Amino acid sequence: MSNFDQHKLSKKKSAGSAIQRLSFNIMHRSAKNFLHILEHGEISITGEFLWGSNYTFAVEINSGEETVQGVYKPTRGERPLWDFPRATLAHREVAAYLVSEAIGWSFVPPTVFRDDGPIGPGSLQLHIDHDPEYNYFSFSKADLQLLRPVAAFDYLINNADRKGSHILFDQDHHLWLIDHGITFHQEQKLRTVVWDFAGESLPDEICADLVEFERQLQPGTLFMEQIEKYLIPQEIRALLKRNKALITSKFFPDPHPDRRPYPWPPV
Repeated sequence: MSNFDQHKLSKKKSAGSAIQRLSFNIMHRSAKNFLHILEHGEISITGEFLWGSNYTFAVEINSGEETVQGVYKPTRGERPLWDFPRATLAHREVAAYLVSEAIGWSFVPPTVFRDDGPIGPGSLQLHIDHDPEYNYFSFSKADLQLLRPVAAFDYLINNADRKGSHILFDQDHHLWLIDHGITFHQEQKLRTVVWDFAGESLPDEICADLVEFERQLQPGTLFMEQIEKYLIPQEIRALLKRNKALITSKFFPDPHPDRRPYPWPPV
């Protein structure tokens, strides 16, 4: 029996209890510190998430004196999709983190790609402790108003699966976005629950951030050197085109009239 099959059968612990031990505030720590732990720490599987289409594991990452909780998505556990290349979803998880950081919005948890995962290559993301019952569909009116950058971000990365539970707040009420495997397709695939701002003008601060991001989308920048490891040239060109479209129109997009605009299930 393979290691992958053993983990499918054993489910060492319930992931719901295994990932609740991240007690410190990520915003008080350097992202570089977390990236170092994620990139070099020893990974131990502690449980399996039993929802979703792809195999996803709760893990502990130990680096010397520090241990953090993470989410590990091995490429071997990806369900094939007709419209996305095989074994690329983990790459897209990392690409979403890089874009979030490059724009300066920092709402994707630190994410890396590990070739030496417990059951093979895959993405590894810092777990964010949060209340799973508090999501888009139960957010207060005030919190819903904080989602304008989310709407812009999802258009930018062409997110085909922004469910309500993929938007969360940590214990210090910092906004986080997770689950970005189905993103960055060169063809328009946007499916999201966040259409609250469709047709509205983009806030000036979002426009300014996108203009600055456009500079990083030029050949030879550090960002381009990083993103080229995870996306093919056609996907990068499409990213640049979508960014330019937002800057030019200065409006949040409307749902496409000829395509399903919502993910399923929505939560």
